[in-house]
Amino acid sequence: MSSPFDLTGKIAAVTGASRGIGESIARLLAAHGAHVVVSSRRAESCEGVAASIRAAGGSAETLACHIGEPEQVEAFFAAIGERHGGRLDILVNNAATNPYFGPAVETTPEAFQKTVDVNIRGYFFMCARAAKLMAAKGGGAIVNVASVNGVNPGAGQAIYSITKAAIISMTKAFAKECAPQGVRVNALLPGLTDTKFASALVKNPAVLAGALSHVPIGRVAQPDEMAGAALYLVSPAASYTTGACLTVDGGYLVG
Repeated sequence: MSSPFDLTGKIAAVTGASRGIGESIARLLAAHGAHVVVSSRRAESCEGVAASIRAAGGSAETLACHIGEPEQVEAFFAAIGERHGGRLDILVNNAATNPYFGPAVETTPEAFQKTVDVNIRGYFFMCARAAKLMAAKGGGAIVNVASVNGVNPGAGQAIYSITKAAIISMTKAFAKECAPQGVRVNALLPGLTDTKFASALVKNPAVLAGALSHVPIGRVAQPDEMAGAALYLVSPAASYTTGACLTVDGGYLVG
């Protein structure tokens, strides 16, 4: 009997996969049989991840894409078309940005626009293009990495939190529209995780202590602790799951 988490033969793309949560997800999907397209803004940043996946016996390639740049999104899917005959079974939308940490009233137009361009427009058109490909080939699975901040806005992270709330709504909208075509769309909501992306929180003792006071498990998550949830959402085990928001936050939202 095959495992309900078996991804053998699947083509999976993971954005923001050069480090952190994206890297952990890419490695786990490959370990379960998927051919993984490791993507981030810079190909050289991804090649180390792809090479180590191959060295461990997995299958992976590198494809650069800055999802905040519409022409790069188009080029990304054109390359998928050329390399894999237009086939994409899995997309994990993980690339994101948070250029500003501070009071909402001090947010600059530049920081606002950059955050929206990547976290909303980028996610939206990655979903739209992927869903079309998947529908044409009989279905697939998309996971949008949002955040607990999309439910409970983080202090000093107003525009980032707003975009993550938009991703949650976006996930539900795509799930509703794409289900008849066999495309499942779900969201992963990580809590505080020890990544470079979250270093402004994790590396500041006072800020970290305040954050952990609201986490029942009482510690910061490691990136690998997010990967299992993503694996479930893209696997056959989740064949009846769409429009879900899976929270992995050490109890933060219930605490």
